[in-house]
Amino acid sequence: MHRCPRVLVPAMLIVAAAVLAVPAPLRAQQKLLTLNDIYDPETKVDFSGTPPSGLVWVDDAHYLWPKPTKVDAKTERFEWLKVEAATGRTEPFFDAAKMEAAIAKLPGMRQDEARRLAHERSYRMNPKRTAIVLTIEDDLYYYEFGSDTITRLTFTPSEEHDISFSPDGRLVAFVRDHNLSLVDVATQHERALTTDGNDHLLNGELDWVYQEEIYGRGNFRAYAWSPDSSWIAFLQLNEKPVPAFTVVDHIPYRQDLERAPYPKAGDPNPLVKIGVVRVTGGTPRWMDNEKYGAIEFLIVHFTWTDDSRSLVYQVQNREQTWLDLDFADPTAGSAKTVLHETTRAWVDRNDDPEWLKDGSFLWLSERTGWKHIYHYKADGTLVKQVTDGKWEVRDLHGVDEATGWVYFSGTERSPIGSDVYRVKLDGTRLARLSKADGSHRAQFDPSFAAYLDSWSDVTTPTQVRLHKADGSEVRVIDDNKVPALAQYKLAKPEFLQVKTRDGFVMEAMIIKPPDFDASKKYPVYQQTYGGPHSQQVRNAWGGATYMYHQLLAEKGIVVWICDNRTASGKGAESTWQVYKNFGELELRDIEDGLSYLKQQSWVDPSRIGINGWSFGGFMVSYALTHSSSFAMGIAGGSVTDWRDYDSIYTERYMAMPQNNQEGYRKSAPRAAAKNLHGHLLLIHGTMDDNVHMQNTIQFAYELQEAGKPFRLMVYPKSRHGVTDPLLVKHMRELMLDFVLENLKPERASVRVSSRLQRAPSCVEPGGPGTVPGASKPSDAT
Repeated sequence: MHRCPRVLVPAMLIVAAAVLAVPAPLRAQQKLLTLNDIYDPETKVDFSGTPPSGLVWVDDAHYLWPKPTKVDAKTERFEWLKVEAATGRTEPFFDAAKMEAAIAKLPGMRQDEARRLAHERSYRMNPKRTAIVLTIEDDLYYYEFGSDTITRLTFTPSEEHDISFSPDGRLVAFVRDHNLSLVDVATQHERALTTDGNDHLLNGELDWVYQEEIYGRGNFRAYAWSPDSSWIAFLQLNEKPVPAFTVVDHIPYRQDLERAPYPKAGDPNPLVKIGVVRVTGGTPRWMDNEKYGAIEFLIVHFTWTDDSRSLVYQVQNREQTWLDLDFADPTAGSAKTVLHETTRAWVDRNDDPEWLKDGSFLWLSERTGWKHIYHYKADGTLVKQVTDGKWEVRDLHGVDEATGWVYFSGTERSPIGSDVYRVKLDGTRLARLSKADGSHRAQFDPSFAAYLDSWSDVTTPTQVRLHKADGSEVRVIDDNKVPALAQYKLAKPEFLQVKTRDGFVMEAMIIKPPDFDASKKYPVYQQTYGGPHSQQVRNAWGGATYMYHQLLAEKGIVVWICDNRTASGKGAESTWQVYKNFGELELRDIEDGLSYLKQQSWVDPSRIGINGWSFGGFMVSYALTHSSSFAMGIAGGSVTDWRDYDSIYTERYMAMPQNNQEGYRKSAPRAAAKNLHGHLLLIHGTMDDNVHMQNTIQFAYELQEAGKPFRLMVYPKSRHGVTDPLLVKHMRELMLDFVLENLKPERASVRVSSRLQRAPSCVEPGGPGTVPGASKPSDAT
């Protein structure tokens, strides 16, 4: 073999040549994340891309898309497009210029405001999608697409809210001054359907606890049109028995006080009844619920049968250990129970039944410990259990009766993903329609011939595709390429399973540093939430939180997410074990996950931290007062005593304090403050109207009484989630500094920001220098 003569080359030239030899794309991947990349409102990088959102089918061949356009850094305008689903061909859905001109003719209307109203992200449309209702200076205006004029419908100083069209499009219903009213769009004639509403008596609108814990956050509407547009069913809530809670805005020179009814666990709930009223007016008729006697109950859902002959509603006892599905005659008010659900713990409320043409219906139930589909006759006689198995049905999309297919989403393939399925109405021929691993969200067209699929996995931001009903792909609507992701040195997350001491299989995800070296010892940062049915380990794109975890990994920290059994999404049976005793089982599972980690040679067991918000903040507070496993914890928006949280959520899992005094005592971190281990940072929004800051203040007081050092940061004008972009950045800087200070990763330079050292709201009750070192209970922040 011919040998080249030996030549000595300066080391710097070798390094330079090596760098130049690396292709440009690979060199770009060496970029490291910064907090500014993720959270700075001026310079943050778009890591999630801009997949089309707000898509809604308008018929079997077309969907609508409110396409956004950036006007400036803070303003977007939307162009509404009608899209031919199969080809992607677009046309304007309405003439925005004509709409703007019509609005601009209104007295005192500014041109820029008219332009904004003509380019909104969402509108209240009539069922035919030919007209909308706009709110302008607290009054309602009707606009028919293509018209040169806009019609004013209401003429009062009071605000109208919870607005909707009747199914036939002739009427618009709304709530004003706690009363239900409607107006005729052709004549502008207005009619009040109730007149007794006041600050304590709410007609057709929900109070805070009903919308937060039952009907869905932000949804205060408490009425439902009959399909034939002749009736409106509504709830009446009497809040007079409910104690009020005061939330304070400290920023104005004269404090702003918000005082609102808030039933804590064990407090009186709002009294509820359900009634119907004809759209032509008259006295409301209340449904007869005398069979429940003196039992305090909740009405947790209501709708109509397709023929408008029956009002259908779900009733639960206060502690939610059973659920009745009741059918009522709107003309007589008489009601009968056609289904009665129970479990060995609590029963979760259900969505509307899925009606079939013969009057039968599909119903979701967790009675076996796993949510599945059941087919019932109109009288409540079971026809067939349609799906079965140790997996969950998550969403029932509907039935194509012409073909006999039932379409739904579920976890048959994987508990950490979501797939689209179909099955015959008789329970045969179950088929998974989605192909790629990950999380799929389906929107079917009206005839169930096709569906839009929004898909992502843990490393891929959301993509949108069109599929036929058999799952075959028609076209890629948007593959949402995000070039920025390729520029950073990101680690590949790993999914794994860990058994608890009693054999339950927990799902986990780990993100190791991108330059991971198994011969080193690494600190661990655990992200947790822990509440019932609240998975954190999901094969889905995680947005800014995922990028923050990548940043921690780049700093030399192993990020660990492990769902305890009650949070696992593995059926109701996995959650029932926590009944009446929050904290103990969840922590045991968390520590079993840590036991697995501690067996790994590259984990430093003395440097393990934990972070969580809302229920996760409770879990951090509970862990640091009931375990010595953690060097540090960050508890945000925490429940520290379940007697402080709202009645409907808390009593579902803990029963009433009057019936479970020991369970409440054992589950309260504030009661165990003297046992604090590790360095603790408490964070709370001062205007949190969900998990009140009272929780953190009570905990802080008990820690001070016990002589335990900790740190505290409050965020003014922030509620249960910190949302102001500048405050979010401040909070993440604070959290990162605290993590680096207390976990001390070897490859990270420990930087304690000057802000953290001197901010007056960052308190160390044990004295200066004594500390060396984001959900709400029903959903994660």
